Amino acid sequence: MFPRVKAFLWNDSAHRLRLPWRLIALVVLLAVLGLLTSLVVTALATRPSRAFLALTQSQSAEQTAVAIRNLLFVSTQIVVIVGGVYLAGRFADRRWFRDFGFRVDRSWWADLGFGLALGGALMTVIFAVELLAGWISVREIFYVARSGFDFWPWFFWGLLTFVAVGIYEELLFRGYLVTNLSEGFTWFDRIGTRGAIALAVLVTSVLFGVAHATNPNATLASTVGIVLAAVMLAAGYVLTGELAIPIGLHTTWNFFQGVVYGFPVSGTSNGVSLIATTQSGPRLLTGGAFGPEAGLLGLAASVVGLVLTVGWVQWREGSIRLAKSLVVPHLRVSGDE
Repeated sequence: MFPRVKAFLWNDSAHRLRLPWRLIALVVLLAVLGLLTSLVVTALATRPSRAFLALTQSQSAEQTAVAIRNLLFVSTQIVVIVGGVYLAGRFADRRWFRDFGFRVDRSWWADLGFGLALGGALMTVIFAVELLAGWISVREIFYVARSGFDFWPWFFWGLLTFVAVGIYEELLFRGYLVTNLSEGFTWFDRIGTRGAIALAVLVTSVLFGVAHATNPNATLASTVGIVLAAVMLAAGYVLTGELAIPIGLHTTWNFFQGVVYGFPVSGTSNGVSLIATTQSGPRLLTGGAFGPEAGLLGLAASVVGLVLTVGWVQWREGSIRLAKSLVVPHLRVSGDE
């Protein structure tokens, strides 16, 4: 009985937990870290440090409170997700953290630059099309929703927020989940390597869509749009084995969408934008109150982004191949640091 139970839980050849239990270990770690950080955040939110208050003493009390709350929220997300993936990767997966998409070299930075440029360009085209079609009108420049708040500090805070979101969401959904599921699905002989990676992308993209399905103004169309956007983001990862393209693309897609052009970002608004607009076009095309991702323009941008990502990898590497590291892991050995 014991050997069967052990074989069900443990992979003797790899000396680690099997896939389902590795995923459960990640969920447990995220929950524990989330609980611990929430306790810390509660303490800090009720008794903000004198040093932080000194840095914000020129701002209103309301701005200070909002700044503290935002900083704690973003910091918590980074600690929980990055920390959870690191711990699960090291002790459950026996992987190096860098193998989740952070083997940083010159090519990595070039791919990041491409992703950053692509996300901004795609959202700029959407804005231009809607403006030329008369579906949006510009009502204000340097817009801040809260009266008395300074524009530039919150504009740059929006940038930092979306950089953080780009990093931790890509690390979790593409870096960790696509990698683990791709390797795990190869267990089924009939699927093969390509099928395993494709299935991993599909599953994680659906999960990504479901994760946004409870956002304000979400609809079935918005969920489908988010799923397709996730496929676009995954393309850069499965073709290079690195998160540079997805992180860059995710960051500027959100930043230009919300903080530059004033569209809702997946149904939400951070209350500051370089350009504030009034939406009046057909929801089927524009996405309405959820933002472009719920409309046909957003779907088209995702398809174009996918094609351009494939073209970039083809141009830079001279061929299109799925990253071998997704299905053949470089595992730690005993004593590795």
